[in-house]
Amino acid sequence: MKLGIIQDWTEDGFRYAASKGLQAVEYCVNGNYDTAEFASHVPELKTYIEKYGICVGSIGRWGFLRIDANGKIIPSALQDDKNLIDAASALGCPVFNCGCNYTEGLSFAENCRIAKEYFSLLLDYAEGKNVKIAVFNCDWGNFVVSPDTWRVILTDLPKLGIKYDTSHCIGRGGDYLKEMLDWGDRIYHFHVKGSSYIAGEHYDDPPAGLDDVKWGPVMNLLYTKGYDGMLSIEPHSDKWKGALGDWGVDFTIAFIRPYIMPETAAGNSPYMP
Repeated sequence: MKLGIIQDWTEDGFRYAASKGLQAVEYCVNGNYDTAEFASHVPELKTYIEKYGICVGSIGRWGFLRIDANGKIIPSALQDDKNLIDAASALGCPVFNCGCNYTEGLSFAENCRIAKEYFSLLLDYAEGKNVKIAVFNCDWGNFVVSPDTWRVILTDLPKLGIKYDTSHCIGRGGDYLKEMLDWGDRIYHFHVKGSSYIAGEHYDDPPAGLDDVKWGPVMNLLYTKGYDGMLSIEPHSDKWKGALGDWGVDFTIAFIRPYIMPETAAGNSPYMP
């Protein structure tokens, strides 16, 4: 596994990750960004990968509609995702994270059919590009977030994976360890984000290690389910900002790093190459 962090696509992002001793960066090219403009940075990003020895562990796109109000695929949205798959391929990035929004007025079954059609187009497009497609378990512009939809959609699309974040499951009142037990072999990308609830109410998403998540059992499941991707730190708190937030990132790195098997030992594990 490689420990990394969400960053912007500048040299400063690589410089920051390197200063923290991290191995990877993640890019969230959300709906407010022009994907063609992002793709134009690929040549310079390749130079930064070489300069800093840090890989791009995943690219994703959240927060926009892929399906219109009539249940039809939005061509420009599909092209945006294709642009990012091409960028991921050029950068040696192994995973593209995406979702599919729910269309009100259509049945659950019809929405699942549309989602399968959309994801199938992405899977076909990514064929031969060394990029895997994962659906995130966040509900921002996405309804394919939990076992009720995974059983329908992922079962029929065996190459489609999951970008997993325990905080989203906790927020829905779910059991993240059970989800990981049942679906851990489909996790292609993983977010390290804290989650804190007090008296049943969400309080904060603090640095991992200062939160409620059972990180030992989580890491156990990742290893025993064969996960060998990026552990991507997502600073998400509106309370941990500035100097406090920077210290929180350092805390999470120090907290998570002992869980990561050294590369020299990886060959001794049946779950690592």
